[in-house]
Amino acid sequence: MDTFFNAEYIIRLFLALVLGFALGLERELTNKYAGLRTHILVCLGACIFTLLSIYAFPTFASGDNVVITNATGIRDTSRVAAQIVTGIGFIGAGTVLRNGPMVFGLTTAATLWIAASIGMACGSGMFDVAIFATVLSVAVLTLIRIFERQFLPSSVKQVRRCKVTIYLNECDVNLIYDFLSKNVENMQDFSSKKLLENPEKARVTSVFDLGNKRMMNNFYKKISSVAQLDSISLQEIND
Repeated sequence: MDTFFNAEYIIRLFLALVLGFALGLERELTNKYAGLRTHILVCLGACIFTLLSIYAFPTFASGDNVVITNATGIRDTSRVAAQIVTGIGFIGAGTVLRNGPMVFGLTTAATLWIAASIGMACGSGMFDVAIFATVLSVAVLTLIRIFERQFLPSSVKQVRRCKVTIYLNECDVNLIYDFLSKNVENMQDFSSKKLLENPEKARVTSVFDLGNKRMMNNFYKKISSVAQLDSISLQEIND
């Protein structure tokens, strides 16, 4: 008599969860839109669909209970797997953002795609492939970033897309606009809005490019000398 729980299935699902966590952790630590939960669920879901594809649709059985799923009696386990590859594209597309000529989120979309493949490997019992693929993926996400920063100083990827949010006196908004126009590159989405609780105060937001890390470090000192700011936050936007 078959047991209610299949230990092999549980092991495959648990491994998919752990490996999805490893990928998602890197994205979470770098403050990306799709983080831990998204990658874990993608990897786990791909594993479940792969298990269903292999074991949930039998082609035939012995004795009087003969079940044939198609005219040839051959079970095509790749059908569900093929739909996973197609379906994950919709989730990945949701992480890709475009702001003018800049596109963000492609790396995160790629990690969701690889997370699905790792989940499928777990579901099919190819544990060595799943583990090694996870190690390689995390290595690419972390080591290649270090390589780019150390050995490609002239790369266009050194340009950092930033978003700034400033709270200040409403009368100083034009000063901030003039400062950004002269000191940053490719400024977009500059907006100013009076605060409902205090119309004399305003919130300014803008998206722009800064050439390097040093420019980001000096940004606070320079902009603080232009006007009296209540608060300021500068966020780097990348893949």
